[in-house]
Amino acid sequence: MISRKYHKLVFSFFMSLLMSCIMSFVISVFNVGFVNNILEIWVKAWCFAFIVAFPTIFTISPIVHKLVNVVLDEESHGN
Repeated sequence: MISRKYHKLVFSFFMSLLMSCIMSFVISVFNVGFVNNILEIWVKAWCFAFIVAFPTIFTISPIVHKLVNVVLDEESHGN
């Protein structure tokens, strides 16, 4: 297994892999419909999307974690 010290890298990899997969498929179908070569169109879009998504998620995930901490209420243990 992979060491916990690589959590940010592994999280970014899987998040970008799955999100780019889903979003590129949805956008490809939205733009061209279910044409005969939709799988080819989608895979090309997915490869490009992943190349953009991975460094983006790796870079902005600390900012997102800070924003989440700002907007979430602290739970009081006495209530």
